[in-house]
Amino acid sequence: MPDAIAYISRDTDGVLWKKALEAALGPLDFRTLDALGDKADIEVALAWKPPRGLIASLPNVKMIVSLGMGVDHLLADDRLPDGVPITRIMDDGLVGQMSEYAIYWALRHHRDIDKYAASQRAKQWKPEDFVDTIHRRIGILGLGTIGQDTANKFAALGFPTAGWSRTQKSLPGLETFHGPDGFRRLLAESDILVNVLPLTRETRGILNAEAFAALPKGAYLINMARGGHVVDEALLAALDSGHLSGATLDVFNIEPLPPEHRYWTHPRVQVTPHIAGATNPRTASPGVIENIRRLKAGQPLIHTVDPKSGY
Repeated sequence: MPDAIAYISRDTDGVLWKKALEAALGPLDFRTLDALGDKADIEVALAWKPPRGLIASLPNVKMIVSLGMGVDHLLADDRLPDGVPITRIMDDGLVGQMSEYAIYWALRHHRDIDKYAASQRAKQWKPEDFVDTIHRRIGILGLGTIGQDTANKFAALGFPTAGWSRTQKSLPGLETFHGPDGFRRLLAESDILVNVLPLTRETRGILNAEAFAALPKGAYLINMARGGHVVDEALLAALDSGHLSGATLDVFNIEPLPPEHRYWTHPRVQVTPHIAGATNPRTASPGVIENIRRLKAGQPLIHTVDPKSGY
């Protein structure tokens, strides 16, 4: 096994990661951010939002593991060592959490639950007009593992579901779009838009004034990818004008969301604190364990990331 594994994160899951890895690999030299010891011993870096330049200070690191399925937090470090493979977790538990989040908020909007909650507070018996499921179109931005799982579950519920990706994909039972023209077409057909794109140079700010204007009037946004996808001023303007009926936001350009931000109090915005999907070492560790074994055996790694594409 590697000489030492470093858990480079301020999250408190280090004990759980150590337990999961040692259950499969036996006793390990497992170090945390505050007790790295001799950095020359470290061959594997498990990282979430590492301090800039820290990974580059590990002279013998041979594998960098993103503790999230997204890797933008790693690639933000412009001093990452060249030639060291970057891998990411593949977490079925996290994938399930993300699709649950999207479906919950979409159904809450679809069935007008907030209106009924207001009626209850006012002690009013007030049935609302409704939209048939077959007429509520779902658009999924991003057709990776999370996007495909989410899209398939919406389709299974009877919603017309389509997805967009940067490059062409063909998925059974789903209408798919790609490229700039496909992006505009998907937006025009999305009554509920769910964003699960990776954050890259190409996708930063992709949800801007032009994109919101392309959505049908009354469309609803669910962003559970990254805050950097959204131009906040444009979203607020689309909500204030009534062009968008609402938005559920789990991720933000600045986290934690500052107390003075309008999202907190906007009547058409639901805010959650980046909890749509949380990495669980119990479900995320198998791929990491496999890669540690492969690293030791000199075999090709799985779940590798292309730093140029960002995923």
